[in-house]
Amino acid sequence: MTFDIERVRAEYPALSEGFAHFEGAAGTLVARRCADAIAHVTGSAVANKSSAFEPGRRALDIVDRARAAVADLVGGEPDGVVFAQSATALTYLVARTLAQPGDGPGWGPGDEVVVSRLDHDANVRPWLQVAARTGATVRWAEFDRDTGVLAHDQYRDLVNERTRLVAVTAASNAIGSRTNVAEVAEIAHAAGALVYVDGVHATPHVPVDVARLGADFYVTSAYKWSGPHIAACVAPVERWERMRPEKLVPAPDEGPDRFEHGTISFELLAGVVGAVEHLAALAPAGASTRRDRVLESMGAAQAYESEIFTLLVTGLAEIPGVTQLPAPPFRCPTVSFRLAGQHPAGTAERLGAEGICVYSGDNYAYEYFQTMGLRDTGGAVRASVYHYNTVDDVARLLDALKRVSST
Repeated sequence: MTFDIERVRAEYPALSEGFAHFEGAAGTLVARRCADAIAHVTGSAVANKSSAFEPGRRALDIVDRARAAVADLVGGEPDGVVFAQSATALTYLVARTLAQPGDGPGWGPGDEVVVSRLDHDANVRPWLQVAARTGATVRWAEFDRDTGVLAHDQYRDLVNERTRLVAVTAASNAIGSRTNVAEVAEIAHAAGALVYVDGVHATPHVPVDVARLGADFYVTSAYKWSGPHIAACVAPVERWERMRPEKLVPAPDEGPDRFEHGTISFELLAGVVGAVEHLAALAPAGASTRRDRVLESMGAAQAYESEIFTLLVTGLAEIPGVTQLPAPPFRCPTVSFRLAGQHPAGTAERLGAEGICVYSGDNYAYEYFQTMGLRDTGGAVRASVYHYNTVDDVARLLDALKRVSST
């Protein structure tokens, strides 16, 4: 399937400013459809949700359309989509709610939760803190320091009849390494445990099907896939129905609304719809449903990103003094590296001075960088390819790094 990069780039007004953007793992640029949708809502008569009058009905429609859009993006059910301001907030919400009495007796001494050292801290710390409060035991899945792989076989020893939940990333935001989530989920489910999947880094780069992954919960952030700063957690409707979160007395008791703790920004929800529509139109698709168009377009984008990323990692390997952190071939298009003799923050700043956007530090992959022994010395420089990056962007980054490394 063809991927018309010039047409795709034309959908990002901010690219006209001339920066080379490799910071997508922390947040991508906003697509035109998203920006237009947000502007339309802010300039229209939209009230709070109500069926009594038209501006209120518009709000109800916006919410419904946003849930349907996220469901089409990841293969869930619209009524199984819960929104909040961030993936971190959603994970704390789910952790607190699962651990309290309600859907079962709650967590306590003797119960276990499994987390991984490859994960973003947002899929580690909430579970550790809830376990500490309830007396549950934490068990750790380790990644291979030489390959960056989080092997799924280790979960056979980590998971048992006492395991209540396994928290695992679909892809590392530090090195891109992808996890065989389906195998992990099969092991967890055989023991009766739930699986909470951090899909924040994977969703922007690969076609996602939460059912095939075996995810009981799947969290994703819209601002990582051309949308606004809002996140969603997707789970089967029956799973949400068994959970009773803390909430205000007058707040809805039914549906995903009861988890959302107030009124979600309608303009941002409209932006979510625009972003998903953008993703569904990345490549020409003959499919009739938006879900199928998303799968086709994301598949084409994945192939395109892989080509650009190969040029990047190959070029990095040819620059003296550049050391890439170990990562497997099966990964999302993200690489972390260090330049000999330079603090990662200094490298990022020097690249930034040339209009090249990269991040440095631990990027909240706290356990990963602690394990690698790099956190106290600045972590690493991270470059992430997205579907609006070009061969010229890569050449610009590599040329700048050559200059930076020689001075």
